[in-house]
Parts: sequence; structure tokens; C-alpha cells
Amino acid sequence: MEPRREPFVAPEPRQCPVLPPCGDPPPMNKPHYWDHATRELALRDAVLAKLIGDYPGLHLVRRGDPFTTLARAIVGQQISVKAAQSIWDRVVKLCGNPGSAPTLDAARVVRRRIATLRGCGLSERKAEYIRDLAKHFVTARLDPATWTSLDDEALIEALVDVKGIGRWTAEMFLMFHEMRADVLPVDDIGLQRAVAIHYFDGERPTLAALRAFGEQWRPYRSVATWYLWRSLDPIPVEY
Repeated sequence: MEPRREPFVAPEPRQCPVLPPCGDPPPMNKPHYWDHATRELALRDAVLAKLIGDYPGLHLVRRGDPFTTLARAIVGQQISVKAAQSIWDRVVKLCGNPGSAPTLDAARVVRRRIATLRGCGLSERKAEYIRDLAKHFVTARLDPATWTSLDDEALIEALVDVKGIGRWTAEMFLMFHEMRADVLPVDDIGLQRAVAIHYFDGERPTLAALRAFGEQWRPYRSVATWYLWRSLDPIPVEY
């Protein structure tokens, strides 16, 4: 299956995953690699060159601390944004620091019984997941201070050791929180759709084909993915 290099149809809106907001702390500055990455990708790929030109001044943005960000991801799984926000507010009130920039305290989560966490509206499974995540942070099985020494796959492996965190969630965390430059989330439906539209005449590639096709974007596959998402949903998602 030979890829075609020009966009041919208007893309459908992407149903981006949405997490309950975590307040308004100052966002992380533009990733240090972003400008160089966009120049390199624009030279290599005509589709990306157009998308980069269409969305000037936008880039990945990070908000929140690691534990709070991952806990929010678990709370928001498979429920509406409104429901997730309501539950999240109660969890933060019970185990965190409410306010304009709410955070969750792992030590306080660990001390809470499952039944108490369920009282916030969490399912039993999600309450167990949040507790397991908190235990990983409290015991330093997940230690953000060590993450800079880990390559992407090693960090993903550490994250998916937590109940309730799969590879896709881990990859989103690497992209949006850790600002890793070279993540290609081949399981992401939006990425699959965008690549199909822009390069394969609407035919969705297999995961193996998508992985191979993405090799041309190394070492900036996160940046390529982000711009392909923009072609489906112009409003950036923040994690």
C-alpha cells in the first residue's frame, strides 16, 4: 500500500480524550526541541509543512504534577467530562488541595479506605486503581526524579505497572507531561484516522504499517502526531 503525499478530503472531527481540568497554573514553556522539530519535519513532509503553517504559535503544553495528572486520567476513563469533573472535585476535597490549581496528595490517598474513596463517586475498580497509583508514588516505585534517566520504553513499562494505566495512557503522559519528543501512539484512533486521510487515500493502515510509516518522523514523532491531531481537532488538548 503506497502512501499518497497530499491531503484529499476534509477530515472528520476527532474525538480527543478529555480530562477534567486541573486549574490554571502557568503552563510549561514551549518544549526546547519544538522549533527545530517543526523546521525539520516541514522540510521532510509536505503534509506536515502545511499543518505547521496552519497552526503557528501552538505547541504541546503541560499542566499539573505527575501524580495528579495520572490520577485525573484514571478518574476520567470511560465517563463523561461532566461526571469526571464532579467526581474529581470530591476526590481532591477528600485527599488533596482544592483551589485554582488543585492537586492530589498521594500519601493522603493511601490512607483512605476503598469504601471512602468510593463515596466520592469512584467505582470500586477506579478506587483500587487510584490507591495503587498512590502506593507507587509513596513507595517510590514511581519516582519522577529518576525518569530523566529512563528511555521512553522503560518509563512506559514503569507506568503500566500501575493498575488502570495502559500503554495508550502512558504514551499520552510521556507526550503531554514529560514532553518526550519521539512518541508514536499507534493505538490512537485519531492518529490512525489522520494518517489514513492524509497519506493513504482514506484507508486506515495496520498498526505495523503505521509504525513503519512513522519512522520518517524520528526523532520528532510526538510533534508529527500533535500536528496530525490538529488536522482533525484544531483545539489542542492539555493533560
